[in-house]
Amino acid sequence: MNERVVVAMSGGVDSSVAAALLRESGYDVIGLAMRLVASDVHSNGAASHKRCCSYEDFEDARRVAELMDFPFYVIDMRAEFDANVVTPFVRSYLAGRTPNPCVACNQFIKFDELLSRARALEANYVATGHYARIVRDHAGRYHLMCARDAQKDQSYFLFMLKQEQLCRILFPLGEWTKDEVRRKARALGLVNADKPESQQICFVVGTTYDEFVARRAAPHEIKPGRIVDSSGTVLGTHSGIHRFTVGQRRGLGVAAGEPVYVREIRPESGDVVVARREQLADRGFTACNVSLTGAFDPWPSPRTFKVKIRYRHPALSATVELLGRERAIVRFFEACTAVTPGQACVFYQNDEVVGGGIIETPLRE
Repeated sequence: MNERVVVAMSGGVDSSVAAALLRESGYDVIGLAMRLVASDVHSNGAASHKRCCSYEDFEDARRVAELMDFPFYVIDMRAEFDANVVTPFVRSYLAGRTPNPCVACNQFIKFDELLSRARALEANYVATGHYARIVRDHAGRYHLMCARDAQKDQSYFLFMLKQEQLCRILFPLGEWTKDEVRRKARALGLVNADKPESQQICFVVGTTYDEFVARRAAPHEIKPGRIVDSSGTVLGTHSGIHRFTVGQRRGLGVAAGEPVYVREIRPESGDVVVARREQLADRGFTACNVSLTGAFDPWPSPRTFKVKIRYRHPALSATVELLGRERAIVRFFEACTAVTPGQACVFYQNDEVVGGGIIETPLRE
């Protein structure tokens, strides 16, 4: 019997081609679409039909499965998604942080819950349409690598994967470019070959982040306060810290006589501190929830890596000092602008992911 693989199918072209490639390679493929979002999470406006996990998405995935002749099922994971992704997203914004829900979705849904479902189906592997690579070395360790297509590389969102997960995951698109994937989809006659990519967080559609958070929060959880400059001068007031993120310039609602940006959010007082761009530089940060892939032994003293502090941010040289379990101090060689609490930080050695964590507190000095 061929090895069985469960493929997470969103209805998009990437996961569809990933499933097709595995089917062509002789795997026993089972397609699973995850219903993640409750209907009341989305707005009721015209944009709601553009959400992910829609009936149209599931139909696209089902047609691909029919064409490639493998079974396809939809599983209900709304409760797990709300508890592990949506609710923490709201809580983070209410606490003055800027979360990355895709990281949480990968950690708790795709490569935790879905791996459990795969075991129940007696599958050897779980596969997704992520652009990343996994390489096994001669010693049997698994290495998480950047994708061949640097513009599509998604290794940043996968830093939490460990050896026991990497050995059971397949990324069929790791050596492919996006153009090659679309050409393959057209050659196979897939219905979604030219389907546009989603550019929004899947559960925030037809509204803004702050409006979404406000709808999910209780009135007493909204924290209004002052907008102040770095010297403490009050420039204005605001209706809630969830409306701001570090580095933000637009929508501040103050006249400072020059461009200013959010420098700091203080959830205890409700103050939002703004400053000139040159005042946004940080020397580093502390990180929590640090996870290593296990391809490297933990290092006893600061070690130099390239570090990304946002998905599209260039990787910067920095030292990473591990502090016991799940904590680290990161210090840049040169100051970095707008280090944002709540965002993921990922450590790279060349094109390999060593691990990462969540930015906690910027280092000002």
